[in-house]
Amino acid sequence: MVDAAALAWVATRLLYSAVYLADLGRVRLGVERDYFHDDFPSSRLKQPWPRRLPCARFSRCYSKRMPRPVKYDESVILRAAASIVADRGPAAATIGAIGGAIGAPSGSIYHRFRTRDELLGRLWLAKAAFFQGRFAEGLAHPDPYQAGLNGALSLPRAVRQDFEGARIMLLHRREDFLSDSWPPEMAKEARRLGEQVRELLSEITRRLMDKENEANRQLVVFAVLDIPFAAVRRNVAMGKLPPKGAEGLITRAYEAIMADRKR
Repeated sequence: MVDAAALAWVATRLLYSAVYLADLGRVRLGVERDYFHDDFPSSRLKQPWPRRLPCARFSRCYSKRMPRPVKYDESVILRAAASIVADRGPAAATIGAIGGAIGAPSGSIYHRFRTRDELLGRLWLAKAAFFQGRFAEGLAHPDPYQAGLNGALSLPRAVRQDFEGARIMLLHRREDFLSDSWPPEMAKEARRLGEQVRELLSEITRRLMDKENEANRQLVVFAVLDIPFAAVRRNVAMGKLPPKGAEGLITRAYEAIMADRKR
């Protein structure tokens, strides 16, 4: 006579194996999702089963609280958009082109970004925050003269760190990315960036010059923004990184402009 306990043990092992193989092949079994793990459909067996069978032996058994991996998250989509804009301009960054670059359907992109304007706007805000952040870090030096020079030198260094972002920021107009249809939080971030750069320029003008007036402000803006921009833009437009001597040229121009200022 066959031992009933042995038969029960064999039946249980066969059930475990069937569940595991079904999971691997994504076979739709008539099992309630709750019984094993989240990959199973929500239907019930006719026969009563334990509330949850043990599945510690199988790596495919997930907790109900464990999120599924995201295949096309915002960072992946924005990187694809950045590559297209840097190479061919904002007009080429259609939803279809972005989706084609990462193999994603349009619906996956619209699931993350409600409109194309929102997608391009988030791209511009991210790049603007990066370059402006490097500028602010340079201006934070305690010595005013060195702070202005560090701010000027931040541009070629940031270009080397994010060349695609440099092509986006230096070769295209701000208006190519801005939209009245932006969500409130994006419009707020754009205002914050605008206020930040105005405050940074006012502060460095006061630190470098005896007083802040229009003439002094123009001189400082020319020294810390216009000269670095001119030093790197031509190379960026040609698809090249700034030359090794760019920092030296920016430094010499900055020193010439600030020569009459008492250090």
